Amino acid sequence: MSSKKFRNALVSVSDKRGLVEFLKPLQAQGLRILSTGGTARHLRENGLEVVDVSEQTGFPEVMDGRVKTLHPRIHMALLARGDEAEDLEILKREGLEPIDLVVVNLYPFEGELAKGAGESELIEYIDIGGPSLLRASAKNFERITVVCDPQDYAKVSEVGPSDRAWRRQLASKVFSHVSSYDAMIASSLGGDWIGPHWSLGGSFVQELRYGENPHQRATWYRRREARSGLHQAEILQGKELSFNNLLDLDAAVSAVQDFEGPAAVAVKHTNPCGVASHVSAEAAMTLALKADPVSVFGGIVAVNFSISDTMAEQLGGIFLECIVAPDFSPEARRLLQGKKNLRLLKWPNLVQSKDETRLRSILGGFLVQDADQADHWDPAWTVLGPPPSATIRDDLLLAWKVVTRLKSNAIAVAGGHRSLGLGMGQVNRVDAVAQALSRWQQFHPGEKHAVLASDAFFPFPDSIEKIAAAGIRYIIQPGGSVRDEEVKAAARDHGITMVLTGRRHFSH
Repeated sequence: MSSKKFRNALVSVSDKRGLVEFLKPLQAQGLRILSTGGTARHLRENGLEVVDVSEQTGFPEVMDGRVKTLHPRIHMALLARGDEAEDLEILKREGLEPIDLVVVNLYPFEGELAKGAGESELIEYIDIGGPSLLRASAKNFERITVVCDPQDYAKVSEVGPSDRAWRRQLASKVFSHVSSYDAMIASSLGGDWIGPHWSLGGSFVQELRYGENPHQRATWYRRREARSGLHQAEILQGKELSFNNLLDLDAAVSAVQDFEGPAAVAVKHTNPCGVASHVSAEAAMTLALKADPVSVFGGIVAVNFSISDTMAEQLGGIFLECIVAPDFSPEARRLLQGKKNLRLLKWPNLVQSKDETRLRSILGGFLVQDADQADHWDPAWTVLGPPPSATIRDDLLLAWKVVTRLKSNAIAVAGGHRSLGLGMGQVNRVDAVAQALSRWQQFHPGEKHAVLASDAFFPFPDSIEKIAAAGIRYIIQPGGSVRDEEVKAAARDHGITMVLTGRRHFSH
């Protein structure tokens, strides 16, 4: 421990883990502790001497503790500059000692939010005094050591008050902590996020081995106001999740959430490469894995049902990075445990954990938008040509949901409850059509009853010509091209029924 000692501490915490063990040695060296309410009681019960804040302020805690530390006799002791004679003279005149150690963490708003507390209850968990103490102390880090995280107690004990660089680092952590806390509250109070300012509050989950590439640093945070997310998934086995794993898991889960019945999605590089939905969960699994048996290699699989032993045998025969499911049977766990590097994630509320907001970083800022939601069949959609049968309609809807999750320009060919050929991320729609048709012919040449979905309108009839030549007779697309009449005429001439949704699903 540093030879220099802390002399006066202000302590007010909700999270009391490790607090007594941290403060006892410091008090043995002469530390005076100033504290409030429940914290003071906790410290006294554990043998520490405590001075009540009200004794220093000369004013009692009032309004059920809403007002206790918001007082000049507290903030003068915090904000006094150590090299400013006038500040020190004011403290001397008021009979105050400068505070050099502040240990504060905030009301557990996040915990109450996660419990589903009502607004009137949540309001009482919005901390006012705590952020004020933290901000004042962090501003004055030149002489104050301010601690908002119990994990820092050990190093504070070791370093003491003399290391300016450490004090500065702690101050930076405080401002991030308070900013994140305020952002969480702002978001939870609701209202439209479109406005002159928008705050993002994150809470650390873990350091990642690296980012998209080994030379890039990366860290995983969760949004503090989010009641669910990937951080809730239990990792049953396998290597530590990577940055790319998390992106692919997000893409796979988002895609499987689009389906109400049993569904399985295989993803590679954030794009679905095999999707199936069937009344039988085992059939859905088999169809998804066989949709593109080449691209699924090294991919990630998400399902909205429990993994059985027979499914585990199928999955175990393929090299995969991750499998995420609401649950795994004991026998499935046993069968897959031999694949040491395969990550298994159990996420019981996988289907319910939908994110309504999406963020993307850009140079110098970030973009915020509503999450895109896949459509259900809408009777208001325009059907040009003979109406599809129930079976064809199901395949059209599956293709439409799949194309929603592909990177644009995107085309999805589907049939028999599964994707057959997918084209994505192309710089023109003709290439996306050619890619999807090629994969269909490569992997499922025997499937004759295929349908096709396009994430945006066809700008020219040329794509329709290619689709017709391949034998497809049903297309679903948004419509809206300036050449729509030419596109419709081409479909009509080739006997193609076209469903126009009026809604585009770009994904950049």
